[in-house]
Amino acid sequence: MLKNVIAPIQAWLLTKGQCVGCGTALSKGERSVKDKTSERVTCKCGRIFIYDKKTKVYHRALFSEV
Repeated sequence: MLKNVIAPIQAWLLTKGQCVGCGTALSKGERSVKDKTSERVTCKCGRIFIYDKKTKVYHRALFSEV
C-alpha cells in the first residue's frame, strides 16, 4: 500500500532531476563516467543514480550497476 503512494512521487522527482531521498538537484552530485552513454551520479546523501546521456533521464542504480 505505501509503495503505491511513494513510487509515483519518486518517479516525478527523478523526471525533475532531483534525488528521491533528500530532494537535492542531481546536477550537483558527484559524477563519474560509467561508459560512453551513461554517468554514475552520487548524491550528497549517498544514493547512487545512473544518468543516460542519450535520453537525458536518471534512474536509481541497480546492484549490478554499482
